[in-house]
This record gives sequence, structure tokens and C-alpha cells, in this order.
Amino acid sequence: MIVNRSVPRAVVIPVLTYEDVAEASEWLCRAFGFKERLRVGNHRVQLVFGDGAVIITAGRRARGDDTDPVSHAVHARIDDADRHYAQAKRSGARIIQEPTDYPYGERQYSAVDLAGHHWTFSQSIADVDPTSWGGTAIQSD
Repeated sequence: MIVNRSVPRAVVIPVLTYEDVAEASEWLCRAFGFKERLRVGNHRVQLVFGDGAVIITAGRRARGDDTDPVSHAVHARIDDADRHYAQAKRSGARIIQEPTDYPYGERQYSAVDLAGHHWTFSQSIADVDPTSWGGTAIQSD
């Protein structure tokens, strides 16, 4: 797997939604000992805790459905997004985003599982400096 500075090294990363991302980040760091790794504007922060990570994001809605609030999701790092996508689709996952390349060095697709949980599967395709796409590195892994 390619190492990409724009993504935490953890393989499975919970994504939690908060109204105020800065307040949530400060609180999680103070109360639980997380450390900020990367900020993306005022809408997303990557936090690390030992070998683990969590992404906190501003309140959002499910893709394609403005009435369905998303409070949490799971981000999983994989070796081959296209192969993984094909398996998920064959197995009946509801695809909400086809595999797409992003400027932060990731190829990702998103799906919903049988219980309605949102998942994003991400393959690192390049090592990208977060400052090149608007991120602010706080701590390196």
C-alpha cells in the first residue's frame, strides 16, 4: 500500500459528525488524549490516537438524500479500489459514489451496507503533501 501524507496510516477509520468541528477536536484531544494530525478548512479534522485514527467532519447529509442525516461512517483503506468496488457491487452493496480519483492522492468509492451504514473505501494512489490541496498538517505520523 502506498503511504500518503494526506491520510492517516490506520486501516479502519471512524468518521464522526459534529456541528462544530474545532470545538469537537479541542474537546476530544483534551478529554480523550487524541492529537490533531491534519485540518481541512473548518469542516474536517483528522485525529490520531496511538496507531488509530478518527476523522471528524461537519454535519452532513447522505449523498443524494437531503433528508437523511449522517452521524457516522467508516473509512477503510484498501489496496485496490476497483477490485473491492466490483466485489461490493456483486454482493449487493448500494453504491453511492463510483470509484473516483481525488487530488489528495486517493481513489475512493462509497457504499451503504445492509443496515444503512455508510462506508468509504480508499486506495492511496500517490503520496500528496496536504498543503497542495488545502490541508494544514498539524502532526506527521
